[in-house]
Amino acid sequence: MSEENKTLVTEFVLTGLTEHPGLQVPLFLVFLVTYLSTMGGNLGLVALIWKDPRLHSPMYLFLGSLAFADACSSSSVTPRMLMNFLSKNHVIPLLDCMAQFYFFGSSATTECFLLAVMAYDRYVAIGNPLLYPVVMSNNLCTQFIAVSYATGFLHSAIHVGLLFRLTFCRSNVIYNFYCEILQLFKISCTDPRVSTLLVLIFSAFIQVFTFMTIMVSYSYVLFAVLKKKSAKGRSKAFSTCSAHLLSVSLFYGTLFFMYVHPGSRPAEVHDKMSSLFYTIVIPLLNPFTYSLRNREVIGALRRIMKT
Repeated sequence: MSEENKTLVTEFVLTGLTEHPGLQVPLFLVFLVTYLSTMGGNLGLVALIWKDPRLHSPMYLFLGSLAFADACSSSSVTPRMLMNFLSKNHVIPLLDCMAQFYFFGSSATTECFLLAVMAYDRYVAIGNPLLYPVVMSNNLCTQFIAVSYATGFLHSAIHVGLLFRLTFCRSNVIYNFYCEILQLFKISCTDPRVSTLLVLIFSAFIQVFTFMTIMVSYSYVLFAVLKKKSAKGRSKAFSTCSAHLLSVSLFYGTLFFMYVHPGSRPAEVHDKMSSLFYTIVIPLLNPFTYSLRNREVIGALRRIMKT
């Protein structure tokens, strides 16, 4: 290896979504509006749940926690992406890169567990409605939320620890708009196979565990709904689950999309599109998905606006 290649990299260059100069300003405006809508929707939902006592139930505490995780996920990536649209300097220091991945990774992991807990909450509410206040107490709800966030922070810390074991001396170009861990492994001059394997094992375990929890919970929900004699009761039960099922479909559908690479697209384009769903699209859609068809949320918003 030449002396030049032995120089350790202390900063990276993000290529961004596109290098076409004519698209930078239009994309900045689009993603600025998207980011403001995402933050307004998620933080507005958190504030609404916190302010209205009628929404102080486990279902809405989980929803508020999910909205906060989405706001953190988007904020870990989008502001720097917006700056890069208007700047020719796309450099990000090593520590900033690690911090960006840490906060995004912890938010994404937390969302996995919150979606699983919300599925269990719907199972208890529909399968055992009379016991729901006892089984799903606010204390247990708070513990579920705390464990979800703690697991997210710990999982991301393990991955960042693996990243700090690596050295970067060949290339400092990351072909994405944020510090994605697999891209960092690709440009490492230390053998990343062990780190890559551990990341895949941890991530696969969490995703399979949470997805199976959701599937099992909704299997019981389906049986409980089919037992209801009233068509109105079945319709109400399905309506309470529809928003959550849509979020689960978006989240895990993106996971599936990431691992099934269509042959007609370059891998870099595929990875950027997948990353866009995780960091931009899902955090934008979630608060509106849960709010627009939820009468209690709409009712709370009307009461707040009247005061």
